[in-house]
Amino acid sequence: MTTRRSLAALLASLPFLGLARRSAEAAEALPSPAGGLPSPTGGPGETMLTIFLRHDETKTVDEINQHLKTTGWFRDFPPEGVTVVSWYVMMGIGQVVTLRFPAEKLRDVNRLIEGEAWGGYRTEFYPTYDYRGLIEQLKKKMG
Repeated sequence: MTTRRSLAALLASLPFLGLARRSAEAAEALPSPAGGLPSPTGGPGETMLTIFLRHDETKTVDEINQHLKTTGWFRDFPPEGVTVVSWYVMMGIGQVVTLRFPAEKLRDVNRLIEGEAWGGYRTEFYPTYDYRGLIEQLKKKMG
């Protein structure tokens, strides 16, 4: 067993082989849904969350931005270990942000939004998953 670990460490230290190993590990961490498209959902233990940041219509955009600056939103969001999958503006609504993160980071995301976004935005949260591969399967099956 020790020899096997030593050999693995030696191979990992070689630049090309180490890169190849990390690429393979990354590919395993983001499984492809049926249909072969890469999944932004992530590997086991990761979750996605879509957050609606609805503008507080009693405030101007400048007032909202000043509130967010004062609370540290621009500096702190997203928290460390959280990846932004998408971030769109929906005219008449506000912003829609989809995040991917390890499940244990959920509290960090929630607390950051409660402490820094509230007052500038009203928020809605939706657990999210990648449906692209499944819809492609259904289209082939039903079409």
